[in-house]
Formats: sequence, structure tokens, C-alpha cells
Amino acid sequence: MRTQIGIVGAGPAGLFLSHLLHLSGIESVVLESRSREHIENRVRAGVIEQGTVDLFNETGVGERMRKEGLVHHGFELRFQGKGHRIDMFQLTGGRCITVYGQQEVIKDLVAARLKAGGQILFDVDTLTVHDFDGTEPRILFCKDGEARELCCDFIAGCDGFHGICRPSIPAGALTFYERAYPFAWLGILAAAAPSSHELIYANHERGFALHSMRSPSITRLYLQCAPDEDIAQWPDARIWQELRARLAAQDFALNEGPIIQKGITLMRSFVAEPMQFGRLFLAGDSAHIVPPTGAKGMNLAIADVRLLSRAFAEYYADGNKQPLDGYSQACLRRVWHAQHFSWWMTSMLHKPESGNSFDQRRQFAELDNVTRSRAAATNLAENYCGQPLD
Repeated sequence: MRTQIGIVGAGPAGLFLSHLLHLSGIESVVLESRSREHIENRVRAGVIEQGTVDLFNETGVGERMRKEGLVHHGFELRFQGKGHRIDMFQLTGGRCITVYGQQEVIKDLVAARLKAGGQILFDVDTLTVHDFDGTEPRILFCKDGEARELCCDFIAGCDGFHGICRPSIPAGALTFYERAYPFAWLGILAAAAPSSHELIYANHERGFALHSMRSPSITRLYLQCAPDEDIAQWPDARIWQELRARLAAQDFALNEGPIIQKGITLMRSFVAEPMQFGRLFLAGDSAHIVPPTGAKGMNLAIADVRLLSRAFAEYYADGNKQPLDGYSQACLRRVWHAQHFSWWMTSMLHKPESGNSFDQRRQFAELDNVTRSRAAATNLAENYCGQPLD
């Protein structure tokens, strides 16, 4: 097999990169170790920034999102039993976010690529990348028990934090920046109508809680817990009891229903620099991870591949390799801004590991400032909605 860009991973980064390349007349093949059913039903992020929404619409994959996505003009910070609304729309001059599950984005992108005749190979295994330090990169893999080889001009590693692309880069070529947080999120999907039409971020003495949603009939809820928490120790009744306690506020009633999914999400920050080596380019979670508090993960992946697709387009149009050489530097400014914002949101809202009363009072002062100062609230709203795409 031969193509121009070999893409490893059919997540948002890999699929959207393939879509953007197609719009520029550049061929690609996407290789995915999981089944189509798996990636289209795996529940992940759901908050999409204004710039990402605009880009989906501009490139023809936003139709279903416009119909089914939940547009939010604000969100609530809840602490000391009181709610404080951050009006993103007003503070940012008309920007907002859309709640639309990552699995729905995947469905839209897969459908768009297949309709356009794009090649996505699912259920591949024993995948390895080779010769990306030269001019003829290769990807070896097995499909239906048959060994195959994909020759390409470049490889895009969009295969996530646990993928094979980043570890294939020679030791010492990358610098890793990491932080593991001393808590995790216990998350559930519940067959219950959302209790609020906007997201609620709650700082509580028992720990952080988040009220979100995936549709008018499905609620997404999270509780701060220990990283080594045993999910078996959290029966449904205990989860609802804890959510009621942490989200409590005057005139607020939590809608409850059958829990259809539950799991533990670890909290970490990670950046690999640079995001390229030879003819191998990393994008999305393969290059960086942010704690989910700031809702930046999928949005960063889309920003990465927008820059990468433009760099490939310039290379194939006139041989200009400068944008490809500058890809990592161009991405990392946004990545580190998102890391800072996600760290700040996380540290402001979660119960400190030490339980130190000073830290708790400091958090209340910071939350009070954010909800009283228009300048502070504007900074929060602008970062939450996302900076305009370059």
C-alpha cells in the first residue's frame, strides 16, 4: 500500500486530520487498532470550544452537531452552598461552548471520510512505525491475519497517550513534562434529565463534583475520589448520596435515574517536546494530556491537526517545508496555555490532599474573586471558551 500521509489512530485527531487533508487534495490512510463500533461508542469528552465548533461547520462536518449539540452560554461555579453563574456569552463578546459527545464527533468524522472514499482500516494489530528518520517512512501491521505494509511520505501519530508512535521515537530525542494529581474522578452516565441546563462545577468540603450532560435525557456526573479508589466500593446509592451532598444548594434538586456507566479517570498533565521527529508528527493525546477540569483535551487535538494539515498543504503545494519544521513550536504555545488553565481550574476546585485549612480558605478567596471581579471572570470565560484558532 502507498499513500501520502499514514495516520495512526482513528480518534478525533486522526480522523479530522484525514478529513482536512482530503479537502486539500492530499491522500491519507487511517489505521485503527479498535473496531468501528468501539470507537463510535466509547464515551469521552463532551465540551467543544467555539473555535472547534466553527471549524467543524466550515469544513462540512458540523451539521448533526448543529441539530443535536447543546449550546451553553454560561456555567456555574458553586461553593459554600451558593451558585455563581459565569456568563461566557456576555463576557467574551458572543462566544460559547457546545456539549456534544466525542463519540458523536467520531461518528460524524467516520461517516464523512467513508462517504468521500477515504480509507480507514479498523481492527489492525501488531502495528509498528519504521524509517521515519529518513525519507521513506513505513507502517507495518496485520489486518485479518495478513501482514501488510503502508509506505508513505509522512506519519501522523494520533494514537493517544498509550499508543505506539511516541515510544517509537529514539530515547532522549524528546523531553517529557509530567504531573500526576493526588486525586481522580469517579464518573457516571445516568439515564436522567439534567438537573441544570448548564454545567455546574462545585467546590465542597467533601471534594469536587461536576454536573454535566450528554443529551436532554442523559446526565454526566463526576466526583473527586482517590486515584486508587475501588469502584466496587461505590454502589449506586452511595454515588447518588455523595452527589446530593456535594452539589447541594438552595432551590436545587438533583435528578436521579439508572446509572448506565461508571468508571475512574486519573488526573494528570503531560507534554512531550518536541511534537515531531524526522517525518513522524505527534498530535492530540499522543503528545499531551491535560486534566479534564478545563475541558481542553479534544479541542487541543483539533487545534494540532489544523496546523499540521496546513503545513502538509504548503509542503505539497510548493515544497515549502518551513511550516512542517515549525509545527511543534506553533502547537506548544496553545498547549502550555491549556496546561496552565487546566491546572488552575483543578487547583481552585478540588479538595486539597492535605486537607489544610489555609488552602481551603485560599480557594474560597480565589473563587470569590473570580465571581466578583469582571476582569477575573472574563479571563476565566475566555479561556474556557477557547482562544481563537491560529
